[in-house]
Amino acid sequence: MTRPITVGVDGSAESLAAVHWAAREAVRRALPLRVVHVQERSDGRDGAAELREALARTADGVIERHPDLPVTTELLDGDPVDALVGAAGESETLVLGSRGHGAIVGFLLGSVGQQVIATSARPVVLVRAEDRAESEAGGREIVVGQQGGPDDSAAALEFAFATAAARGAAVRVVRAWSLPSLYTFSPASMKLLDEAGGLEPYEKKALAEALEPWLARFPDVPVMQHVEMGSAGEVLLSVAARAQLMVVGRRAHRTAVGSRIGSVAHGVVHHAPSPVAVVPPV
Repeated sequence: MTRPITVGVDGSAESLAAVHWAAREAVRRALPLRVVHVQERSDGRDGAAELREALARTADGVIERHPDLPVTTELLDGDPVDALVGAAGESETLVLGSRGHGAIVGFLLGSVGQQVIATSARPVVLVRAEDRAESEAGGREIVVGQQGGPDDSAAALEFAFATAAARGAAVRVVRAWSLPSLYTFSPASMKLLDEAGGLEPYEKKALAEALEPWLARFPDVPVMQHVEMGSAGEVLLSVAARAQLMVVGRRAHRTAVGSRIGSVAHGVVHHAPSPVAVVPPV
């Protein structure tokens, strides 16, 4: 079964930008587009009719721009988090509108947006109201963060490389590193560092090893390997101006008030000027 790209809408400028981003991506990947709205219980029967009409107008606007793109609409009921996470599970990607430098807004009130990102089994892309198709051209890159061993960022790398291949774009893979505490050194780790020739060469070697399967799978995608000392969030944001899309892996943490995404993803989601894809682990 072909999974669609699903976009959540609420009538805001952010969600309209998300619709256009999702439509372009669906065309590039030859996938159908599904446009959904989460219905509030207070909307009532008349409100539901108005919402369906608004969904139909949104779909008509997409079809006018992309006449060959299959587009469906759906009015969802229930808890917003559950409804959106369920929609994501049936999709290749869930796309939502986002306001940068603050909380995600629209139908994602309060912590709902963060809960969706933290619990979705599929990638979630957040799109700003200012996003335009022109930002996907002109040599701008897909920027993706890599950390840990070869498997730790595999899902994010796969998403980044597949997106770059569909767009004819280059990938910049960023690995940040910092000086470890003396307490973390062991004879085995010291041996590895000695063999690599130091900390930075060790990090570069680790990144090269993590990229091997993706370079083989996507040989036509240009790749820049970016290794820099600093916190992962700061290093990623330092190259955000180059990006047409930022891709980060997700590390969800359970707390007393629900799931929370990791600090790196949180920082990039709130401060990157481009759309951001948050990719769950495999």
